[in-house]
Amino acid sequence: MMKAFTILATVLLGMGLVACGSNQVNKAAENGITYTLKLGHLQNDNHPYAKGAEKFKEVAEKKSNGKIKVQIFGNSTLGNARDEIEGLQLGTIQMHIGSIAPVANFAPKMGALSLPYLFRDREHAIKVLDGPIGQEVAQGMEDKGIVLLSYMENGWRHTTNNVHPIVKPEDFKGLKMRALESPVYVEMFKALGAQVQTIPFGELYTALEQKVVDGQENPLAQIATNKFYEVQKYLTLDGHTYDPAVVLISKKTLDSMPADLQQVVKDAAKEASDYERKFSEEQEKSYLDQLKKAGMQIVENPDKKAFQAAVQPVYDKFKDKYGDIVKKIVDTK
Repeated sequence: MMKAFTILATVLLGMGLVACGSNQVNKAAENGITYTLKLGHLQNDNHPYAKGAEKFKEVAEKKSNGKIKVQIFGNSTLGNARDEIEGLQLGTIQMHIGSIAPVANFAPKMGALSLPYLFRDREHAIKVLDGPIGQEVAQGMEDKGIVLLSYMENGWRHTTNNVHPIVKPEDFKGLKMRALESPVYVEMFKALGAQVQTIPFGELYTALEQKVVDGQENPLAQIATNKFYEVQKYLTLDGHTYDPAVVLISKKTLDSMPADLQQVVKDAAKEASDYERKFSEEQEKSYLDQLKKAGMQIVENPDKKAFQAAVQPVYDKFKDKYGDIVKKIVDTK
């Protein structure tokens, strides 16, 4: 009996040690987990998006004590905007920074922000985006597997072409213009009398070079850092749209992270957005100087009132879809 008791005690002690060891291993594994976030955008390393992405990486990795690792993929490496956003839904890409226009395919109210001449100035736009309206237009996105973390800045969008200076709305007639994959942008160019083609950003330089289209519209940052001045002669500072950028994360990815790291991601996105907006604003003049030095002919004072009148049909077309959002934006002081 003593021998049997000794054997039983030994077995039980061994089981206890195994269980204890297993718990320690599990705890160590839990503490050692790292989350790798692939962050994609469409611009090059000198663009404000890239600077914002780098700041996010710096803050997230530091505040998570290395539990979050961020890999940045610029220059459309992970695909065009739609590819990257669909990657968020699948969880194959964890984060995306980009223009809001393609996002409207996943959060319909977001399209209202692309309406031409909607914002009075930059301060008005930021007040709207960082308030309840900015959250309202993102509604429905999480149901599609995407979470909005914050808004960055893409800047005021201007028009370039390679045919003639654009001073008044009539100058668009007959021009072949590239538009974003957005009904609002397509209708804007139609209202101005241009022919419209939607072309992914990664293919735009080649399309301009090969004269598939005569012109395009983008913020100065894109025009300068992507060297569109090499294939475009005329720039019109019409500032038809203030274009926010969105910082998005896959809902699958965010939900898989513990609460403390989720908060790190949210805080890092906010800090990175503040940094990116400031960088974008500070760089605006240098981008314009760069384009002047590159030889672009610049129309600095187009007839904006005439352009606003010319694009009014766009508001009429989307009145039922965006009317309530537009009123809230216009009423924001």
